Parts: sequence; structure tokens; C-alpha cells
Amino acid sequence: MTEPTPEKPAAPSRPQRQWLVLPGVAAISLYLLLLAGDIILGVVGGHYPRLFLVLSTAFITASAGLLMLLRWAWALSLSAVLLLACYNLWIFSEQHAAPGLIQGLLNLVFFLYLIRTEVREKLQ
Repeated sequence: MTEPTPEKPAAPSRPQRQWLVLPGVAAISLYLLLLAGDIILGVVGGHYPRLFLVLSTAFITASAGLLMLLRWAWALSLSAVLLLACYNLWIFSEQHAAPGLIQGLLNLVFFLYLIRTEVREKLQ
């Protein structure tokens, strides 16, 4: 009679990244991509200085990383929407332009969504 061989314990499997888990994250990523495209078009049209391409690159990077649920991209996106909210609300207070208020409040909503615990728990 042969002795039973002990089975090797299964190696712990790494959790696979789940793409597009949260629809709000996808919306914020799309928003950052649209802002990056707007900046690129503004630079090409001569409305913005070329230095703004750095912002565009940061928005594209944050958008891609946020879709992959990376923590550094969450921090970059969080800072981007908070700074944009402050900037747009400042524009509204100075010029009393309604688009500044709308975009500022939209950025504030995105910031409040990103700091939710459910969103932070999904990040890697």
C-alpha cells in the first residue's frame, strides 16, 4: 500500500485588476481626458501657452491610471479636481461667469466622490 502524498498548499493568487468597477471613476477619467483634449486644442490654437501641455499630460496620465484603479492615479486625480474646483470657483467670484460656477461645482462633486471609502477600498 502506498502512502498518500501531502498536497502542496496552493500559492496565494494575486488579485487581478478589475477594470471599470466604478462608473463614477470612469466618468471622472473621461472628464480628465476631455480637459486634456481641450488644453491640447487650446495650445494648438494659440489660446494657451505651451507650458499647459504639462497639465494635459498629467490629466491623461491620471485618467489612464484611475481606470486601472491605481492609488497614485487616485491621488493625482484628487488633486487635479480639487485644484480645478478652487480655480473655477475663484474665476466665478472674480468674473461672475456662470460656467465657472458650474465647472467648479462639478469638480467639487468629483472630489467628494473620490474621497468616499468605497472608492478608496477598490484602489491598489
